[in-house]
Amino acid sequence: MFDKVLIANRGEIALRIQRACKELGISTVAVHSTADADAMHVRLADESVCIGPPPASESYLNIPRLLAACEITGADAVHPGYGFLSENARFAEILEEHNITFIGPTSEHIRIMGDKIEAKETAKKLGIPVVPGSDGAVTSETQAMKVAKEMGFPVLIKATAGGGGRGMKVAHSAQDLSVALSTARSEAKAAFGNDSVYIEKYLTKPRHIEIQVLGDGQGNAIHLGERDCSLQRRHQKVWEEAPSPALNAAARAKIGETVASAMRKLKYRGAGTVEFLFEDGEFYFIEMNTRLQVEHPVTEAITGIDLVLEQLRVASGATLTLRQEDVTFSGHAIECRINAENARTFRPSPGRITYWHPPGGLGVRVDSGVYQGYSIPPYYDSLIGKLIVHGKNRNECLMRLKRTLSEFVIDGIETTIPLFNELIRQPDIANGLYDIHWLEKFLGKP
Repeated sequence: MFDKVLIANRGEIALRIQRACKELGISTVAVHSTADADAMHVRLADESVCIGPPPASESYLNIPRLLAACEITGADAVHPGYGFLSENARFAEILEEHNITFIGPTSEHIRIMGDKIEAKETAKKLGIPVVPGSDGAVTSETQAMKVAKEMGFPVLIKATAGGGGRGMKVAHSAQDLSVALSTARSEAKAAFGNDSVYIEKYLTKPRHIEIQVLGDGQGNAIHLGERDCSLQRRHQKVWEEAPSPALNAAARAKIGETVASAMRKLKYRGAGTVEFLFEDGEFYFIEMNTRLQVEHPVTEAITGIDLVLEQLRVASGATLTLRQEDVTFSGHAIECRINAENARTFRPSPGRITYWHPPGGLGVRVDSGVYQGYSIPPYYDSLIGKLIVHGKNRNECLMRLKRTLSEFVIDGIETTIPLFNELIRQPDIANGLYDIHWLEKFLGKP
């Protein structure tokens, strides 16, 4: 096992990783920008290093400064969390070149899955069902029109690089295609420095279902069930739950084993998530995230398995001790992302938290790096916490969520808590009858 882990991240995920390290007796190093000097992950780490000014490009994304922090502190491993450099293949390579372990998959697997076209081709070869689409990138409007007509409108134009919904546009008809294509390319170029795009069939009422996997890089891999992440705004997840209200045990076991088998063939190492669109009983691969997910706590809640601990174990060279038959699912869990944003417009709301009272009780978990008196900086993602509730079944979980939301008090800034208070009262949510377009339609109501 490692002696000292540097956590190349901030906020709640940095704190989450710290806790797992400390339970294993591993010393931790926090890195921070000048804006995060008073952050909780900095206060609770064994050591901390300031790596630059507030802009992420000069701090959390600055590889030379992170390397220097490793050398100064003697860290023998780096956990990247999610976001920032967590899916940067070159960062993983550079660490290995300096004899520092990257706690995650190999750089080769990060690179393969980071390119959506190559990821899709790899998924096909591994026996994972994929969304019908173009064979590789489309390079002209003529080619795009030919592919779209063969497939049938509507179609989705997607950037081959990046994520977060940028570089994605829907063309509902041939008349829409030209504008959608040029807009997607422009967005992709601005966001990722790469204007390459491809085309997929646009599913009209799909759910977003993802399968959590663990592998040890030695040919052993298991799945930990699915998460339903269909409640989204602009392709950003808002509410996640496990298990999905749309799947039964047979469907879960089938898609789970399909994905786990693929990861064994790939000799995948660490935690990963294979994401699908699910419509009319069929799964369609969309991408793989080669890192820990924001919503990993719902899987931990229903399996009792510490995903970060397992990441640390397999990164240190240990084989996976868990077998598929060891994985059991208990009850239901829901996570709400608490953002420092207006609950309707989603306008960011940085500022000082004047009062902070998180909920508690049986089956309640709050992952957050903030505290009363903390000032949320305007430079980073607006996620300030995650409320996770667990119950014996979905109905108990929903009732517990309703209760905990009424207890959660955050003053001084706007948050998305009022949105969840609305959602929990909607019949469609109570009955699990929603797809990836449901939330945006709901928010469009007068």
